[in-house]
Amino acid sequence: MRTFKITATILLLLLPLTLQSQTQKEPVDLEAVNKIKNEALNNSSIRDLSFYLTDVIGPRLSGSSGLDVAYKWTSDKMEEWGLENVEIDPWGEFGRGWDNEKFYIAMTEPYYQHLIGVPRAWTKGTEGLVETEPVLVDISTEEDIEKYRGELEGKVVVRPVPHRNEPELPEGPMSQRYDEEDLKRLEQRRSISNPPYGHGPESDDTERQRVRELNRKMNELFEEEGVVAVLNPAGTFGTVRSHGRGYSMDDEPGLTQIDMTFEHYGRIVRLLEEGKNVGIELEVENSFLEDDTKGYNVIAEIPGTDPELEEELVMLGGHLDSWHGGTGGNDNAAGVAVVMEVMRIINELDLQPRRTIRVALWGAEEQGLHGSRNYVAEHFYDMEEEEKKDDFHNLSAYFNIDNGSGKLRGIWAMQNDAAIPIFEQLLEPLHDLGATTVTPRMTGATDHVAFERAGLPGFNMLQDRLDYGRGYHTNMDTLERMELGDMKQAAAVMATIVYHVAQRDERMPRKPFDH
Repeated sequence: MRTFKITATILLLLLPLTLQSQTQKEPVDLEAVNKIKNEALNNSSIRDLSFYLTDVIGPRLSGSSGLDVAYKWTSDKMEEWGLENVEIDPWGEFGRGWDNEKFYIAMTEPYYQHLIGVPRAWTKGTEGLVETEPVLVDISTEEDIEKYRGELEGKVVVRPVPHRNEPELPEGPMSQRYDEEDLKRLEQRRSISNPPYGHGPESDDTERQRVRELNRKMNELFEEEGVVAVLNPAGTFGTVRSHGRGYSMDDEPGLTQIDMTFEHYGRIVRLLEEGKNVGIELEVENSFLEDDTKGYNVIAEIPGTDPELEEELVMLGGHLDSWHGGTGGNDNAAGVAVVMEVMRIINELDLQPRRTIRVALWGAEEQGLHGSRNYVAEHFYDMEEEEKKDDFHNLSAYFNIDNGSGKLRGIWAMQNDAAIPIFEQLLEPLHDLGATTVTPRMTGATDHVAFERAGLPGFNMLQDRLDYGRGYHTNMDTLERMELGDMKQAAAVMATIVYHVAQRDERMPRKPFDH
């Protein structure tokens, strides 16, 4: 028994050495890392990129004239830097474009008060300045619809606010970073599988379907009655979260809808509930763009230099489109600025990657990852046809950034166990910048999912969230919310990872793929 204990102890002591010997040593070019850090932190173009993408270009709604300007400006900038194969690449049919050209709304009774709101995308405007009154419409079943026939012509519609939906006073810090305990927790797998994409319980789907059908019938009533506009609560503390209607050429433009900050919307509802007279004046001018209904991605490359590896690809990207209420600062001008800066750094330092490094600025992410999904289907794997394309075996990895402007703390490994030790070693010289964590967990809801679902190594960067959840998709998602210093760090970290993956003898490992 004593002999067994000693032997077992020795085996336990040797086990880490055995595991370490089985893990291939990942070569890291520390000279290149130092050059990248210096260029990213001391010669950065992050501020200029962020300024042009937000303040100068403005909102970049899918299909809008603002996004067209962004396509041209980003492609011109990357050509100016000397990147190759720069193109504004059509990914397929998107649909109807839309621009908001004028907007004003105010309460005129019982006193004058300018109201904070944003027109809902792909809805119609008004016929000039309209002076009218709001009507409180309380519909919870289809039977309730009939009560309002003949009562709504020329009116503005508002709906009651259930008590459970009223905003609560926020507690705790307005902005948060990961602490050591958070990062340690992320290094552990979830005890229960919780995929980042999929469907909820069947009962939830049934209720959502019921609500959608009720909303459809309500909107039909409002259209038939000749309602001037529908107001919706969407955001609080002066923020308005943007939404949109259907943009397909088969969708009829919906009546004017305006999303409003809760505090201004709630005041109108409370006054009406107490029987007070309320006056509203508003004017909305929107235009629909139908000359070019295609969607686009912006693509650029640094060609590989190794004759045996130059056909292989390392990709990085973020989505160029935004919502229209603000200027899309953290969602996702920040990600676009960082990946563009990564390309500038690697090209400026003349690092000569062995594999080709390709950047993609995706279109129409906000409407369902259309740009990245269609690009993957064309170049790598068509999921509908279950067909592998020419570059399926050439892609080493794709790296995505789309969670604001916070520091990169590491990477989501997407349950790719073989990739974890590689990333851990690549992050070692970046610990001084705060990038320390490889989480085995999955994360979703952005463009790396298009690669992941096609059986390709698609990874998302792990970022400090700051106040991302409070500001994204809103009128307050502007340059002021972007942490430019953190973005410099992000460019240094991402450039280091992307460059070293391009230098590896082997492609990044892939998870089993059953297609």
